[in-house]
Amino acid sequence: MRLVEIRLLDGPNVYRLEPTVKVEVTVGRRRTWYGARQPERYNVIRLGARVGPARAPRPVAELAGWVRRLHRRALGRTVPVAIHRTSEPGHWIVAFPWREGERAETLARAALRLADGPHNGGVSFKRAVRRIREAESTPPEWITDEQRRVPIVSISGTNGKSTTTRLISHLLREAGRSVGTTTSDGVIIDGQLVEEGDLTGPMGAQRVLGDSKVDVAVLETARGGIVLRGVGYQSNEAAVLTNVSSDHLDLHGLHTLPELAEVKSVIARITRADGTVVLNADDPLVAEVRRQVKADVCYFSLRPTSRRVRAHLARGGRALLLEDGFVLEAQGARKKRLLPVAEVPSTLGGVALHNVANALAAAGAALALGVTREEVAAGLRSFHASAEHTPGRLNLHRSGRRLVIVDFAHNEAGVAVLFDMAEAILGLRGSRQGTLTAIVGTAGDRPDDTLRGIGRIAAQRADEVAIKETLRYLRGRSRASVIGEFRAGLRQGGLRRAALAVPVYEDEPSAVRAELTTAGRLAATDEGTPRVVLLMCHVDRLGVERVLTELGFAPVADVAELQELRR
Repeated sequence: MRLVEIRLLDGPNVYRLEPTVKVEVTVGRRRTWYGARQPERYNVIRLGARVGPARAPRPVAELAGWVRRLHRRALGRTVPVAIHRTSEPGHWIVAFPWREGERAETLARAALRLADGPHNGGVSFKRAVRRIREAESTPPEWITDEQRRVPIVSISGTNGKSTTTRLISHLLREAGRSVGTTTSDGVIIDGQLVEEGDLTGPMGAQRVLGDSKVDVAVLETARGGIVLRGVGYQSNEAAVLTNVSSDHLDLHGLHTLPELAEVKSVIARITRADGTVVLNADDPLVAEVRRQVKADVCYFSLRPTSRRVRAHLARGGRALLLEDGFVLEAQGARKKRLLPVAEVPSTLGGVALHNVANALAAAGAALALGVTREEVAAGLRSFHASAEHTPGRLNLHRSGRRLVIVDFAHNEAGVAVLFDMAEAILGLRGSRQGTLTAIVGTAGDRPDDTLRGIGRIAAQRADEVAIKETLRYLRGRSRASVIGEFRAGLRQGGLRRAALAVPVYEDEPSAVRAELTTAGRLAATDEGTPRVVLLMCHVDRLGVERVLTELGFAPVADVAELQELRR
């Protein structure tokens, strides 16, 4: 048995909804994970499911036993100790709750040495007990319900969580609330960025919850924070899960989509019984989370006649739906229209279906927190897909019949959605009434199949493709490896030899400048057919905006401007 790590999780996590010690060990020979990202139901490993000692390797069962015995003798209490499987071959987890940090870690290390038997270096049970008692006793860094004074809505998912978070905050502010928000851009208090950085973990949550001006917290909650530290608070009043698709896989022992969904579902599992969990009914992995929660479930869906939605409404459940061109709230057999989807600017007249889904999710969360239907409708009407409201998310810039779409898309699902929207805006499907260029690139810690998948989609759906590097986020990969995987995907998508001729740019501003001035067909004048560039932008959004301004592009202020592209 070999130790992988001892990690103290300060809050709710996949193993327990409280501070937890995670002891990860390996048993047997080292092997590499391989398998399906979406395995068959009978092959799904539930990370949080407990494994009986009889079904675990003997060293792991003995480790769990020593943890129990040390707790009883050294700390005078009995704690639940659980064994969990992982999808990593030979990896096992022993998890138990903790109150005192240094004592918990000392106990875990002593249990490992005692379980190692003759190879424990002479550590005795009595000596281990003494060391545990002598250790410091720092408490976990989380905010309990007794310490919390404001309601919380938590948002997670693979795509759309930042936009949904900002939209919920906007709806609440328009309804007169003082709102504290965490996003991947930073902490925002009443619309003002007060701390910059990716603060979608416990640190950002604690910053918002500790602000005396805030009367409601809207907290984007990312996978990384949940896995590495746990959620930074005990419970919430509402939770939103947008969707689950391939992203951040092969990191921290997560390899499959069901595992990713299980991690993100923690925010729904901690929702209070008198609260609301808002789930995407069109995503089977998200919809199934309803079985794990104690709160009421509100579905949102672009397919109001689906079997899942109809069954939910038949049980008297609530849902936010897109039906006959309207955003509406349904409960049981009753339906109430909020507004036409064409009047929601962030949906670009209803063609940006991913933002329609985000709007439905945000409306469900706002209604759960007491915002009226009229206030929700007014807030949806005043929220735009712009650098002001959604920086880096679906920001459109136009010059004549040329359009540049800047978006944070960083995985296959996000890129596919961008193509769907561009084709809908420009009427490109079938008739191909314009030219489409994709500038692709993302962080190096994505698996090979994700990088290739992005390249394949771009090759299949764009007229021209360019690669932009993301040098700040290579995260252990070489530049050549990232570019090579993208080119492999381009070949899979049909470019074949042409994949080697695809231009590569070192950064996002230079990629946009080149594609709009000196490269390819998009360097042409504004005359002729519509032309669009899709940019996956992750590092230098402001630099890209400066280039576009210099080249005469202006932000799209009204959806009517998009109609001019096709005239």
